[in-house]
Amino acid sequence: MAQFTLDVNGKTHRVDADPDMPLLYALKNDIGLNNPQFGCGLAQCGACTVHLDGQPIRSCITPVSSIGNAKVVTLSGLGTPEKPHPLQTAYVEEQVTQCGYCINGWIMTAAAFLRDKKNPTEAEIKTALEGLKCRCGTHMNILRAVKRAATMMG
Repeated sequence: MAQFTLDVNGKTHRVDADPDMPLLYALKNDIGLNNPQFGCGLAQCGACTVHLDGQPIRSCITPVSSIGNAKVVTLSGLGTPEKPHPLQTAYVEEQVTQCGYCINGWIMTAAAFLRDKKNPTEAEIKTALEGLKCRCGTHMNILRAVKRAATMMG
């Protein structure tokens, strides 16, 4: 066991963990966050996506020891109920949620994409979101929400 200091959503957290433990487990079990989600454990579905210094990563395969001084942002750190991120607003307006389990990965991936790409085409949005899984089949609503958020952010 080792002690790690993590900057998560702007707050400092100390975690005692095996260096190989996935960041996802520290976020959920040690810090007590409700997101990200455990989906596949193989970085294939995206439910565990967080931002590490602004870049989306799959926290289920990222060892806690590799974080160092990087800043981790989760879905709950992206926006607040009082001031939601445009993607969070667009998801509500487009009624994306069915089960809601995968939303973490879709929003976190799209947020990083929209930060870097203004006014994306539908093809660019689809490419940016490749590899994410939604078993409820809300893909068309998700695309509409990302387009709406791009317009709001543009």
